[in-house]
Amino acid sequence: MRSLLLTYYGDDFTGSTDALEFLSRAGVKTVLFIKPPTPEQLEQFHGLQAVGVAGISRAMKPREMEQELYPAFTALNQIGARHVHYKVCSTFDSSPSIGSIGKAIDVGAEIFQSHFVPLLVAAPALGRHCVFGNLFARLGIGSKGNIYRLDRHPSMSRHPVTPADESDLRLHLARQTDKKIGLLDILHLQLPLDEAAAVLENIIDGGSEIVLFDAIQEDQMSRIGQLIDAYAENGKTLFSVGSSGIEMAIGAYWQEQEIVHPQKSWPDPGNAGPLLVISGSCSPVTAGQITWAVANGFVEVPVTITALSGENGNELSLSCDLEAVISYLQKGRSVIVHTSRGADDERIIQTAALCAQIEMDKSETARLLGTFLGRIAREVVTQTGVKRLVIAGGDTSGYAAREMGIEAVEMMAPLAPGAPLCKAYAPGSPLDGLQVNFKGGQVGGEDYFGLALQGTTTLNAVK
Repeated sequence: MRSLLLTYYGDDFTGSTDALEFLSRAGVKTVLFIKPPTPEQLEQFHGLQAVGVAGISRAMKPREMEQELYPAFTALNQIGARHVHYKVCSTFDSSPSIGSIGKAIDVGAEIFQSHFVPLLVAAPALGRHCVFGNLFARLGIGSKGNIYRLDRHPSMSRHPVTPADESDLRLHLARQTDKKIGLLDILHLQLPLDEAAAVLENIIDGGSEIVLFDAIQEDQMSRIGQLIDAYAENGKTLFSVGSSGIEMAIGAYWQEQEIVHPQKSWPDPGNAGPLLVISGSCSPVTAGQITWAVANGFVEVPVTITALSGENGNELSLSCDLEAVISYLQKGRSVIVHTSRGADDERIIQTAALCAQIEMDKSETARLLGTFLGRIAREVVTQTGVKRLVIAGGDTSGYAAREMGIEAVEMMAPLAPGAPLCKAYAPGSPLDGLQVNFKGGQVGGEDYFGLALQGTTTLNAVK
């Protein structure tokens, strides 16, 4: 299927729907799958131009990543496309031991044999800006929060699994790969196009196997897209790594070249209450959204950690008042089932202590919490028939989606930057045809869940 313009693997589900949105808004017909699709699955969607795979590598150790990414990248290589993108969080969540972006680059470079690996993390539309290699991020995507250097970010500097302690992405990434990393900085980007292209070629000729691109403004993205797209010529797939800035950049360039045509309006999804929210996020942004929602008519039902269980005593036992969730929804009340209210929640501290007690790696909590939340959602949908579901939290979202039986999603309408409303394809599951919204921890203003309930479309056109 060389007619495909782009395929991508997202390291978590919320980030994968982020890329889905920006491709769809650019006019690129895209479907996001849970696993690399079979030819039979692809044939079900006519006119496809891009294919995504919503992965779970962000919560994996390097050895597990190898076992996940070698077959996934090989499958995407066999599908064939002009570009293959390894999609990471726009706050570069990773470490040498968990979700190593360097390990993903090593695997991808081996399989795709690209001339070099473009690295673009900046996404100005999402409040992500890269200057002289240093990443700055707004507190809350789609909000009016302040912008912080990554290592001073109130949320990312305190992430319970991959805390950000370095804002220079070259230094951050150098802990994860031995490949030489170059930089096309903001001053290079402002040069005439032919001069910027020459600088890029010199950086590559100088031995850089990875090249990081600066960007601080949206109008710079098309130029980056043109510079990157030039290396995908002559029928050879180009492997790139980064946030949805990759889709924004290449999509903007393709629009200028009239290869694709943006979708300028979307149907109004309307109110679909009551709304079910399942949240595995520990972000203060999500915590603020839960506080707003509870103050505005939502009901919260916390997930609690009650004891250790399992034959070997190596699991956490989770509980939730399922009957209460179902009862509230049947009475027309929107419900938020959550595992924490921010990084200071006692449950996070308790979980860390229990993990240490049973010598379980804390990265395993994403699998346990996500699977549990997915099981709750599946049962609640079965018994209540709710029409719309929000899944909040990047690390847990992929496990939740798998537990719910979702095989693929397609964008229906934009709700907030990076978090579109989607239609779920889940054969044999009660979630088949359900409206689902995957929200990363940093996404949205404080009234996000209210907007999701009302189906308020905040983005009606591609700028």
